[in-house]
Amino acid sequence: SCSRATCYLPTIVFHQLDAVLSSFLGDITQKGYEKKRSRLLTPYIPHITSKTHSLPRVIFPSLHCPAVFFVLSFVEINLVVSHRGHRSGGTRDDRYRSDIHTELVQAALAKHKEEKMGLPMPTKRRSAFVQSPVENCTPPDTSSASEDEGSLRRQAALSVALAQSLQSPDYWINRSLQGSSTSSSASSTLSHGECVALPLALWSPSVPRCKLSTVHASSKVVANPFQSFLLVIVFLNLCVCVCVCVPACGCSDLNMDVTAVCLGVPVNSRVSTKIQQLLNTLKRPKRPPLSEFFLDDSEEIVEVQQPDPNTPKPEGRQIIPVKGEPLGVVSNWPPALQASLARWGATQAKSPALSVLDITGKPLYTLTYGKLWSRSLKLAYTLLNKLGTKAEPVLKPGDRVALVYPNSDPGMLWVAFYGCLLAEVIPVPIEVPLSRQDSGSQQIGFLLGSCGVGLALTSEVCLKGLPKTPNGEIMQFKGWPRMKWVVTDTKYLTKPSKDWQPHIPTANTDTAYIEYKATKEGTVMGVAVSKISMLTHCQALTQACNYCEGETLVNVLDCKKDMGLWHGVLTSVMNRIHTISVPYAVMKACPMSWVQRVHIHKARVALVKCRDLHWAMMAHREQKDTNLSSIRMLIVADGANPWSVSSCDAFLNVFQAHGLKPEVICPCASSAEALTVAIRRPGARGAPLPARAILSMAGLSHSVIRVNTEDKNSALTVQDVGHVMPGALMCIVKPDGPPQLCKTDEIGEIVLNSRAGGTMYYGLPGVTKNTFEVIPVNQAGAPIGEIAFTRTGLLGFVGPGSLVFVVGKIEGLLSVSGRRHNADDLVATALAVEPVKTVYRGRIAVFSVTAFYDERIVVVAEQRPDASEEDSFQWMSRVLQAIDSIHQVGLYCLALVPANTLPKTPLGGIHICETKQNFLDGNLHPCNILLCPHTCVTNLPKPRQKQPVGVGPASIMVGNLVAGKRMAQAVGRELGVVEDQDLIRKFLSEALQWRAQTDPDHVLYVLLNAKGVAVCTSTCLQLHKRAEKITAALMEKGGLNTGDNVVLLYPPGIDLIAAFYGCLYAGVVPVTVRPPHPQNLTATLPTVRMIIDVSKAACILTTQPLMRILKSREAAASVNIKTWPTIIDTDDLPRKRPPQIYKPPTAEMLAYLDFSVSTTGMLTGVKMSHAAVSTLCRSIKLQCELYSSRQIAICLDPYCGLGFVLWCLSSVYSGHQSILIPPLELESSLPVWLSTLSQYKIRDTFCSYSVMELCTKGLGTQTEMLKARGLNLSCVRSCVVIAEERPRLLLTQSFSKLFKDLGLSPRAVSTAFGSRVNLALCMQGTAGPDPSTVYVDMKSLRHDRVRLVERGAPQSLPLMESGTILPGVRVIIVNPETRGPLGDSHLGEIWVSSTHSASGYYTIYGEESLQADHFNTTLSFGEPQTLWARTGYLGFVKRTELLDSTGDLHDALFVVGSLDETLELRGLRYHPIDIETSVSRTHRSIAESAVFTWTNLLVVVAELSGSEQEALDLVPLVTNVVLEEHHLIVGVVVIVDPGVIPINSRGEKQRMHLRDSFLADQLDPIYVAYNM
Repeated sequence: SCSRATCYLPTIVFHQLDAVLSSFLGDITQKGYEKKRSRLLTPYIPHITSKTHSLPRVIFPSLHCPAVFFVLSFVEINLVVSHRGHRSGGTRDDRYRSDIHTELVQAALAKHKEEKMGLPMPTKRRSAFVQSPVENCTPPDTSSASEDEGSLRRQAALSVALAQSLQSPDYWINRSLQGSSTSSSASSTLSHGECVALPLALWSPSVPRCKLSTVHASSKVVANPFQSFLLVIVFLNLCVCVCVCVPACGCSDLNMDVTAVCLGVPVNSRVSTKIQQLLNTLKRPKRPPLSEFFLDDSEEIVEVQQPDPNTPKPEGRQIIPVKGEPLGVVSNWPPALQASLARWGATQAKSPALSVLDITGKPLYTLTYGKLWSRSLKLAYTLLNKLGTKAEPVLKPGDRVALVYPNSDPGMLWVAFYGCLLAEVIPVPIEVPLSRQDSGSQQIGFLLGSCGVGLALTSEVCLKGLPKTPNGEIMQFKGWPRMKWVVTDTKYLTKPSKDWQPHIPTANTDTAYIEYKATKEGTVMGVAVSKISMLTHCQALTQACNYCEGETLVNVLDCKKDMGLWHGVLTSVMNRIHTISVPYAVMKACPMSWVQRVHIHKARVALVKCRDLHWAMMAHREQKDTNLSSIRMLIVADGANPWSVSSCDAFLNVFQAHGLKPEVICPCASSAEALTVAIRRPGARGAPLPARAILSMAGLSHSVIRVNTEDKNSALTVQDVGHVMPGALMCIVKPDGPPQLCKTDEIGEIVLNSRAGGTMYYGLPGVTKNTFEVIPVNQAGAPIGEIAFTRTGLLGFVGPGSLVFVVGKIEGLLSVSGRRHNADDLVATALAVEPVKTVYRGRIAVFSVTAFYDERIVVVAEQRPDASEEDSFQWMSRVLQAIDSIHQVGLYCLALVPANTLPKTPLGGIHICETKQNFLDGNLHPCNILLCPHTCVTNLPKPRQKQPVGVGPASIMVGNLVAGKRMAQAVGRELGVVEDQDLIRKFLSEALQWRAQTDPDHVLYVLLNAKGVAVCTSTCLQLHKRAEKITAALMEKGGLNTGDNVVLLYPPGIDLIAAFYGCLYAGVVPVTVRPPHPQNLTATLPTVRMIIDVSKAACILTTQPLMRILKSREAAASVNIKTWPTIIDTDDLPRKRPPQIYKPPTAEMLAYLDFSVSTTGMLTGVKMSHAAVSTLCRSIKLQCELYSSRQIAICLDPYCGLGFVLWCLSSVYSGHQSILIPPLELESSLPVWLSTLSQYKIRDTFCSYSVMELCTKGLGTQTEMLKARGLNLSCVRSCVVIAEERPRLLLTQSFSKLFKDLGLSPRAVSTAFGSRVNLALCMQGTAGPDPSTVYVDMKSLRHDRVRLVERGAPQSLPLMESGTILPGVRVIIVNPETRGPLGDSHLGEIWVSSTHSASGYYTIYGEESLQADHFNTTLSFGEPQTLWARTGYLGFVKRTELLDSTGDLHDALFVVGSLDETLELRGLRYHPIDIETSVSRTHRSIAESAVFTWTNLLVVVAELSGSEQEALDLVPLVTNVVLEEHHLIVGVVVIVDPGVIPINSRGEKQRMHLRDSFLADQLDPIYVAYNM
């Protein structure tokens, strides 16, 4: 055959190759196939075995000699065509129909057939979801110990499971090597250093149930191999290490039934199995990662990609400009186009000019040249003389006028266009705006504004159809200037007076008309075409197309612009051609209409697009008797699109039998700026057709022309668009940078010099220069001449015989990682993947978005209404594979939207710019989405390798300097001498007795309800007596020993305070616990139970209602109610006094236990001694100047930390009055806290972040109403937020700004900071300077460094000082690894030395090493004698310019975040709050967000406050923002309802609890997206 002959191979070799290929399809491997193939071909094609992988080169020795790469013969094409004729096109977008390509895509996908797609499908909400047993997940916030106690249980369960069932790590390896089928592949290839797969048996659905008797209060994962076993799990190619810690001691105390190791993930859960699938598919990028990884230094910038040595490079010589044939001089050519119309109007008045079809495809009316002339004349006269007055005409020659006519009414447009030319005003044809929000209408407004258009011509019918305001006026369209509308129907036009004649000057350089053009970014600009250009263009088209007077032309194109205007309106009038216009609406109703018109009128020329060829071919069976033999030229307007080849061939194949001649098909190339660039002339009858180029896609992506010889899957077949236009000069220049001439084998932008092109972008001189005045330069950078060229926006090259080939457009170019891809090529590949089941009418948009220093490709398609989820997902995953195989580029995002929802262009295509904008704004509303950042983002910074730590010479400390910097430490003022000698009390119990004696009637506490009414008050004496009653009851009913623990289970109030002092009087240790929520016992009661068990409480003090709840049937469903300790109800106690009040022998004795659950789910109880309590109260008294005459308001939870100290202890010590507002009351009456401050004129108030957030969100819009009610906050001197976290600057600033109108001082709001080891390190007092704010570079924070930057710097993070250091407190910043002190403004762990630090953790088995490590630790050098407590928080100290109360420079402490909470990803340290802040900012519908990691994947949970159709919009936005701002790839995005993210009483997010709920599939998510 002909194709074989081209390769010069003996036939026998082909038979052998066929045999190899068929065995390849059977059981031979790819490697084996390639080996056999190369062995067969080596003798004949030596270069196949060469070591370089670059594609074969093509060098054009001369432009006019045939080149090597046009080798595809026509025998081959015809074979393909005949095969294609019987295929149905389905509903595909016909611009991209190519059955060759479809077969190539299917072949590429066949390679993937064997490996089943492992992508997990996204999870959409379903109505019911399986509740997992309570043991699997963390209980939510039910106590001070609000947070994740279940993780302890889970860890204990896991530890014991491992300890009992695994004696050594070898056990796992041996077990996985022996028994399980799932591990066979891993075990068979096991080599040194590889991980081993776990047998499936270990992941059984049963969950370890834990009977908890012992738990480690602060067990941390240790990396010491001797203390823990390392369990390594492998999922296919992705190694995910899960470290499980087995403590060396205490295991025997745990009693468990172990059946499986579960890690808290029930296997039957949908989400967790999805994650397992996800892990199976998260392989490393298929292409090697780029070598431009960078290490973070002072500036973190992605370096330019290092060139690949195998990249094909152009090697031809520099191209020589190509000249078109000379433009002939014809004697009877008119001096101007209007003169032609005048001539035909006078001499050929009856000759038909335009026939218009109705919607059924039948002729509606015919406009003769006489009528066209007379109506145009009337319109010209009306425009110049009848609008306005003679003295002040509305229009003057040279003014711009918009023509607004529908495509279905070309006759009116013709009259308007020629009327404007005769009146010498400049017509600007635009689309009819259909609605105020029409796609691109705003951009049309920009065009009208830049052209200075104030008047629009339209028809009466069109005017009636325009959207109107209620009073009947034309609506003001978005972005449009104010317009006057003029109706041009004949009945409204005035006949010119006999003496009036239009002025028809010889064509000059004045603008004749303006054609609109949309850029890649969506901006619409007007290309001005001068009168001489318009005339010359018509002459050039007449010569190139050989138009003759009186011919018939069928035009299917839009006659407002482009080829439809140039051929169908202008050139046709010049040559007295009869144009038959077939509007788009007719084509939709009757696709064969244009073919019928050609047949009926024996038309000589037809002007169509590929889609018209395809539609006609699909419908041709209905019309058997059509005859197309009259056509001498079938102009294919979009023939420059490489994907037009297939439609042309298919159409020819069908209609050759109906008289269509192969040589009449004439593709052409055009651009708005240069008008017609090139057109193929009709060939002689029987002459050979031009050859095609079969180009390598890989070569094209590097802008190099290479023959595609090897991989037919990635070939692009291109047809020529003929020769350059007559009188034009063409060059190919590089599209980027200076316009340097390309080489002969290089793809570049076509630039054209011609008298027949556009002259400028009207009203935009800056942009004009870069496009219309380009002077090409040679390789040395010198201009090749003085002639200016115009950029066409077409990419292509010049082939043999000066034929022009176009491979794409600049506006469809996607530049990814230094390679260029054409959007149309990707659309064609996507369409070739069985789209009929999934894609609606083949509507696919491809564009790129910038994310992390590179362009990323996004594919959006409309989904058929009947497509199933499975089909859609299958199609999406296959598109990923096909594009990866054929184009070697990864897709970033693939989205499916409901049918007919993408913004449309006027002719019904997809409005790409608007679609892209909707995608970026989160307004696309997809119904399916798939993001694949893991494969296509290959330029992430290199993961940080942590350096080994050790005390080096740079750490040497001299005096107070570390490595040449002042040591980072801050000290509060001295506690000083106690003024009041009577107050030297070591014990709070004594302080209360003393106050009851000396000032019995002084009111210490006032409790308010939601209405702000005092429901309970307590004087010193009342509190003392109430405490005595409780002491008596304890001694009588409890049977307690001194030092026993007693749980206090009370709602926030005075009863809780009395019970606390009752315990102190009795010599027992109180433990405050948040009571369970009556409506949610299943979630809240287990937490209460756990604290009671862990604290080994001997007794519970509570109220009657709570006692009933503890013993209720509902409670029995959650916990074992038979094993409660003694429960004493303190509501109705007899009036009894205890025989004596206990006085501790030493102040170091235990005063109370403070239990809390951290946000990481760790339950910790700390021991507070009497000495620490007294010192802490004294410290707060001094800092806040609290005296018995003062009143403070407290709106905090009283169960742990500083909230408990302020609620229960501080008033008794200092004597001030505390007004107590339980935060729960704010839920029924939001203003109660603020109105209390105003009513009681409170100077100092304490609250939590959750209270502040409630007020900000709930009352922010009601400040005027509150002001009218007389609410005034000018009395407030300090409003302190009590927290154990980084200050929330945005919230405090919002609060201050919102309530500034109510008199709140901007200096009033500040924060306090406490931790588990020390309940209060900082609190903004009365004497210190205002808290300062600094801006820190986030990139350096991830590297554990602090780099201070200016406000507004990119990637800057504002941090507010956490308050002044309390008296008696000393803080130092320490490197947590070396334990050496750090210098000023260095990031490290905050260590504290203070007499009010807790004395240790309360644990079941005293873990002495941990006590020593956290509470009594020393520096590795510097001050070995001082004992420090480790807070577990990262921060830094910075000396400011401000002065403190002693007159020294103030040292400010900045808290960055908890060490336990940080996420270690890519070797960097991330604080969840930073990622969450970015996420919450991305879209108005994200109410709240939380992040956590699971097996090295970052999971983002976002609460959706908008409608559910916005859920999928958030997925790409969240992925983008985290990638851009944090350089991380999000693994899973979970969209949930508002309120799903658990938040504790302090306003802190319970991320670990959320993680557990996610893994146990208990979130009921709206959508879960797995980013591939």
